[in-house]
Amino acid sequence: MERDRLVLALDRLLGTEEVEDCSLNGLQVEGPEEIDLIAFAVDASLATIEKATALGAGLLIVHHGLFWRSPQRVTGPLYKRLRTCIQGNLGLYASHLPLDLHPRLGHNATIARLLGLEEVKPFGSHEGIRIGFGGTLPQALSLESVSRLWEGLTPEPWRILPVKDSVRRIAVVSGEGASFVEEAAQEGYDLLLTGETSHTAFHSAQEWGVSVLFAGHYATETFGLRSLQEYVEREFSLKTRFISLPTKM
Repeated sequence: MERDRLVLALDRLLGTEEVEDCSLNGLQVEGPEEIDLIAFAVDASLATIEKATALGAGLLIVHHGLFWRSPQRVTGPLYKRLRTCIQGNLGLYASHLPLDLHPRLGHNATIARLLGLEEVKPFGSHEGIRIGFGGTLPQALSLESVSRLWEGLTPEPWRILPVKDSVRRIAVVSGEGASFVEEAAQEGYDLLLTGETSHTAFHSAQEWGVSVLFAGHYATETFGLRSLQEYVEREFSLKTRFISLPTKM
């Protein structure tokens, strides 16, 4: 498939130009004009890029790309990553916040769907936009039951901060979302499911009366990528591979 046609389709699908972000979303490294195989991964690390080139991928789609809002010196690790892309004729496409907040394919929407949440609506205000989703379980569950439900979705490590014994309403913010405890409480959620743990979240959760499931930054940000991978395979008939390099964080 022509690279430019694919990139245009991805930009339109994800609303790349419509979302203000610290990430330089969209095509970051050009790569070949024709794409036969696309690799998907959370991070554009050197190890990921090396694996993608070894697979013969023409494009690598990631959540965390190489370039962000501020100008960066192309030295050290960034130079090595960029050099490996260019030498391997590998294009790089990044989708940060657009893949957090997408209502069908995003990390948070996908997690909400897999948890079986109903009455799903946007949640988690970040610089004027809502990047997460929240919803209601068909019936109230114990924290232990919710934990088992999560274990069925990913093998990655997690931990829970128990505050409420029963859970009916769950808010989901992938990655670094512990700061949304107060908002979750104000909107009537029993549990906040997010990625990274936070020392300050301990007291905040206790005092606001919200349990928190810290499911891992990496783990929570695989879901939207896998949804997007399935979409690309189905809609564009392209071969894809997911590169799994868990950080356990």
